[in-house]
Amino acid sequence: MPLFSRRQIVGAGGVALSALVLPVLPLSASAAVTKVGLLLPGKRDDGGFMQAGYAGFEQAVSELKLDAVVVDGVRPQKDELVAALRKLAADKPQVIAAHGGQCNEAAKVVAADHPDIQFLVIQGGVEGANLTSYEVLQEESAWLAGAAAALLTTTGVVGHISGIRVPPGLKGRAAYAAGVAHAKPDVKLLTTFCGEQDDVALAHKVAVAQADAGADIIFTMLNAGRPGAIAACREKKIRQIGNVRDWGPVAPDVFVASAIADVGIAMRNAVSDAASGRLVPGKHVKLGVSSGNAVRLALAPEVPADVRAKVEAYAADIALGKIRVSTEYSGVEFQP
Repeated sequence: MPLFSRRQIVGAGGVALSALVLPVLPLSASAAVTKVGLLLPGKRDDGGFMQAGYAGFEQAVSELKLDAVVVDGVRPQKDELVAALRKLAADKPQVIAAHGGQCNEAAKVVAADHPDIQFLVIQGGVEGANLTSYEVLQEESAWLAGAAAALLTTTGVVGHISGIRVPPGLKGRAAYAAGVAHAKPDVKLLTTFCGEQDDVALAHKVAVAQADAGADIIFTMLNAGRPGAIAACREKKIRQIGNVRDWGPVAPDVFVASAIADVGIAMRNAVSDAASGRLVPGKHVKLGVSSGNAVRLALAPEVPADVRAKVEAYAADIALGKIRVSTEYSGVEFQP
């Protein structure tokens, strides 16, 4: 039985998302909202950020019995994102969700042209009369990932790999670096933005280069390119920390931890709030380690108890405001 009772899908076909389970709460749609749209500047089946957002969107649509139109596979370039949002707006949904901070500027442009549509940016940082951002503070779990990497490394060198330089990715890198420095200031960090989230060969190349430079744990903020980094870690016999979801069950021999930032929860909340009349226009809604399981660090079973205890203490301090998570990085970058 299809998840959407009535829908138009533009782009790739649907995929099974059983690994991305979101909490179910009873919802009812506002009479004014019957159709919602979604823009994904990537692949809905990327196994990471885009797939998590798509899962959250599908859950909200299914619960509220809404019509839906989805555009995915769009390159993260402003002009292409603007065109995709305009295409969605032409279908006259009452709500459009754009997934990722790379949609910030495009959403501002198109929202201004369509005041009758409520626009949402997940992991965004823009607000307006009909424009609202929902953000999972992935920098908080990234900070914990950095602390764990510093505590677990045996070489004294840890890595970070991301793709494009969007605000959430830059914040995540800065927070990871801050976590490393907080836990063990003498640990060296190798950090690379390779320019592509979905390039398997490129992710493999960068991970191998970081391993050859001494990194024995690499934090990856990638989408469909992640299998390349997984293969490189296996070849080099090093460990990886994943992001967005818990990657431990996928490759327990590779992943020592996962910096969970469940953007599916943010997407589901945003769409359901907008469709149910609970949304506050112009508000920037943030979910962090103090907001339940949306943001946390999942550790592999073999992580020593003392490291686990330190990470838990750090998480509590972040929630209480005793640790301020830095989102600015001015250090050097590793060129593979």
